[in-house]
Amino acid sequence: MEVLSRIFESVKPILPSWAAVIGVVIFLFLIRYLLQRHYSKTPGLKFRTQIVTLILVLLGIVAVILLLPIRDTSKGQLLSLLGILLSAIIALSSTTFIGNAMAGLMLRAIKSFRSGDFISVGEYFGRISDRGLFHTEIQTIDSNLTTIPNMYLITNPVKVVRSSGTIISADVSLGYNVSRNKIENLLLQAAEATELEEPFMHVIDLGDFSVTYRISGLLKDVKHLISARSRLRKMMLDVLQQNGVEVVSPTFMSTRAVPEGKKIIPDTAPSEGQAVSEAMAQPEKVVFEKADEAESIEKLRETYEKLGREMDKLKESIDKAGSDSDVENMKGLLKRIENRRENLAEILKRKEEEKKDK
Repeated sequence: MEVLSRIFESVKPILPSWAAVIGVVIFLFLIRYLLQRHYSKTPGLKFRTQIVTLILVLLGIVAVILLLPIRDTSKGQLLSLLGILLSAIIALSSTTFIGNAMAGLMLRAIKSFRSGDFISVGEYFGRISDRGLFHTEIQTIDSNLTTIPNMYLITNPVKVVRSSGTIISADVSLGYNVSRNKIENLLLQAAEATELEEPFMHVIDLGDFSVTYRISGLLKDVKHLISARSRLRKMMLDVLQQNGVEVVSPTFMSTRAVPEGKKIIPDTAPSEGQAVSEAMAQPEKVVFEKADEAESIEKLRETYEKLGREMDKLKESIDKAGSDSDVENMKGLLKRIENRRENLAEILKRKEEEKKDK
């Protein structure tokens, strides 16, 4: 008993400190559990959960150091060491995964693009299918998935196709023997047949043998950007050929073995008598399947957060309401919004689980 009593007396001074350290560790695990539980009920907060967990871990480390049963000088040395380590990490962030994490935070802050947007950066072009803390994933026009480090997106210019509409264009070189006014009218017809808004034409180059024309127009539905570009060129070819304009090299005459004056135009327009399947007409449904799904989830998240803001405003209005009838009406509206938000949460959770399984 005396031995146990001596042991207890020797460790008694440090027991409060160790109890506090253990309490901090338990508190961190509890917070992490609550965050994960909240994330399972509130979709779209995975990114925030990672950031909050990282901050809590850093604060927990500092708290543990301060509560350790050691001398103040040793605590100061440990805190200085922690500060040096953090400074070194930040200093080396441009060449390590920490740099991608910081770039990911910056991209989230500036909100230059979101899931489902078309982006072009360097040699890469496609639709965003996933966004993470360290990387951004895009789905290219051949339906492959390309992972781009967030540092690359920060250090290179990124061109984002606006969801409200974008200008698409196509060039064609024609001989000097065809009137410019005629070409302009025909190219405008091709743009209108492609369902482009506010079409316009530019003369790009006056070459030695041909004139280069560019027809452009506003495409509202950017989801069909790839097929619209192809359809514009198809319409240009069809309209020009149907109106007797030859789309060949000006030097072609000197090498072809055909009677003089014969035009190289198909006997039947390509669009006549040929049925085009929906997959061929709109390949984006097949090519950008994952990007479409990511965009759908992103929009559901925005609606979910918007409903949450509406609920907060309604609760404030209920507190300020004067008559009982107004309170009852607002409570009924609040209940309907809550039910809709719960349904959205279930749909989001199911879609995110399906996305993980793919």
